[in-house]
Amino acid sequence: MELPAVSLKAIILVHWLLTVWGCMNNSFPASYAWGNFSVLAVGIWAIVQRDSLDAIMMFLTGLLLTVLTDIIHLSVYYPLHSYLIDVKRFSMGMAIFSLLLKPGSCYFVYQMYRERGGEYTFNVGRMLPLPRCGPHPLVLFSSCSGLNRAGRDRSTYETIDQQDASPQWPDSSKNAQHPY
Repeated sequence: MELPAVSLKAIILVHWLLTVWGCMNNSFPASYAWGNFSVLAVGIWAIVQRDSLDAIMMFLTGLLLTVLTDIIHLSVYYPLHSYLIDVKRFSMGMAIFSLLLKPGSCYFVYQMYRERGGEYTFNVGRMLPLPRCGPHPLVLFSSCSGLNRAGRDRSTYETIDQQDASPQWPDSSKNAQHPY
């Protein structure tokens, strides 16, 4: 079953609205609003530049970082039950709802990143130089195991080293034809 396509504009609009509602009360410090609204500004950049991989990747990274910062803000600034009035309850509820929607939004933004031509590869075996094949004590997989190969298939690429290069200067043994 294929998931429905979600617009980047819809993701930004929903998170903007939930962030505004989350900031209605002074329960959170200014860092909550600054963090979320600045990531949404990067999302607007990703809308404006539709072909930019940097914009969509920075928006995805910002969303992932705000998941962490939202968890910290909610855990540190959540009021005690006796101080939880209706406005604070609504504000905290919207911040929690925004936090719960962010992993899904990250998935959809990642799909948009892939549609724009982005490719994420993580190659564990290439992080450290490995002089030999076989198990290595510092790496989970060896460089020869085949389990860590990711990316494009490069077996059909032509090498450009062996092509006949045309000479840079004309051959002096041949007589040049006169233009007239």
